[in-house]
Amino acid sequence: MAQVNAHLSRSETLSLLSLFLACFAIIANTFQGDGNPLIASLAFSGIAYCASYAMIRWLGNTFMKAGLKGKDMGRKSLPEIPETMGAICAVVYLLVIIVFIPFPFYKDIVAATSGGGNRDVIRKTQQIETGRFLQRFPHSKLASYLSAILSLQSITILGVGDDLFDIRWRHKLFIPAFAAIPLLIVYFVDFGVTSIVIPTPMRPYLGELFDLGLIYYLYMAAFAIFTPNSINIFAGINGIEVSQSLTIALLIMLNDLLYILPPYIYPSSFPQPHPATDSHLFSLYLLLPFTAVSIALLQHNWYPARVFVGDTYCYFAGMVFVVVGILGHFSKTLWLLLIPQVFNFLYSAPQLFHFLPCPRHRLPKFNARTGLREPSTVEFKVPLHPLKEQVVKIAGKVGLVRVTEAKDEEGRRRVVECSNLTIINLWLVWFGPMREDTLAWGLTLLQAGCGLVGLFVRHRLAGLIFTADNL
Repeated sequence: MAQVNAHLSRSETLSLLSLFLACFAIIANTFQGDGNPLIASLAFSGIAYCASYAMIRWLGNTFMKAGLKGKDMGRKSLPEIPETMGAICAVVYLLVIIVFIPFPFYKDIVAATSGGGNRDVIRKTQQIETGRFLQRFPHSKLASYLSAILSLQSITILGVGDDLFDIRWRHKLFIPAFAAIPLLIVYFVDFGVTSIVIPTPMRPYLGELFDLGLIYYLYMAAFAIFTPNSINIFAGINGIEVSQSLTIALLIMLNDLLYILPPYIYPSSFPQPHPATDSHLFSLYLLLPFTAVSIALLQHNWYPARVFVGDTYCYFAGMVFVVVGILGHFSKTLWLLLIPQVFNFLYSAPQLFHFLPCPRHRLPKFNARTGLREPSTVEFKVPLHPLKEQVVKIAGKVGLVRVTEAKDEEGRRRVVECSNLTIINLWLVWFGPMREDTLAWGLTLLQAGCGLVGLFVRHRLAGLIFTADNL
């Protein structure tokens, strides 16, 4: 069995140790002031990066001995490398955000307990019955944070189960919905808003707000199902699962900063914090350590990959976005950052729902002679229905697929093969064969470009159909 390099170099060890000690010192220093949670979150993120980077390297051979390994089909030698390494990042992430729990509530804990200078204060009976001043503690925020942890723990366990037992698509499709149940319960109890703002042109008919009721919870459940699975089907080459997730996380954090920074940059124009500041700080607390562990994983998963991420990472990453979208109350904005994932799902739908044959693996094929990736294809061993065949031909003419035709026994031209319906194969159809890292860079830039356009639409063009933007 092939072995991977499980040792850190001297420079890596010194760099990681220096970063760890610096982050630990920053965390210790936060207690000297008011326990700034955002600074603490950045420091914890640094620790999460160090732990993930080192453990991915140290545990690679252990995972391979346990049978968690796979062949890299994008290289001539077909090397075996560790798989399911995204589980390491998920576990490190969960441990970090659990340890981080006291920091967002530091001020409230100090103010609500005797540690806040209330030790010698004489209290009335009513104050004692309410548990000192704990009635002032933001229990709803703590409930939201704990429900996020519970959902992420659940999806990680289910993701590891998928990697171990290779669950069939039709069975694992609804896995994220079960993990999202704690989120939906807390949303119902804590927030409970099920109304949507109606665009200005439709208000004479539907009013300013329209209450969806139960349909809104079904929408959020569908959102929880779609997002992790959309990360999972946008895969097939080294680095693409992590790079798309990292790009989405950075875009969400950019959106968060649009709400948080203005009062600090333009205090005269924004004298008060935005009402949604707490929701977007909550988003940052969850996304900063996620970004850190993802960077550590990407360094090992980028072409030529030394590890595979596994389905666990795809579910885990998607659920992080679901958590911040639902509990941060901006799930509709998040759709604008998932444009490539939505397109990939719609484009893949004919194969996913078996209107066309769907091979088990649709990753681009590797040309050993040129060293480039080319579109993979599906062969129609049974002649297509005339209507389906006509649709495939039209798609081929407009450049959505690469079609191969041949004459049948009766001399009629039939579609016998076409490229698989994934955005990765479509990119290769449009731009031709290319190196795997070049392909990954192109798709990552597409993700970033679509996300920036989405944010521009959300914060600059939304005013054309709504009375005001949230900013």
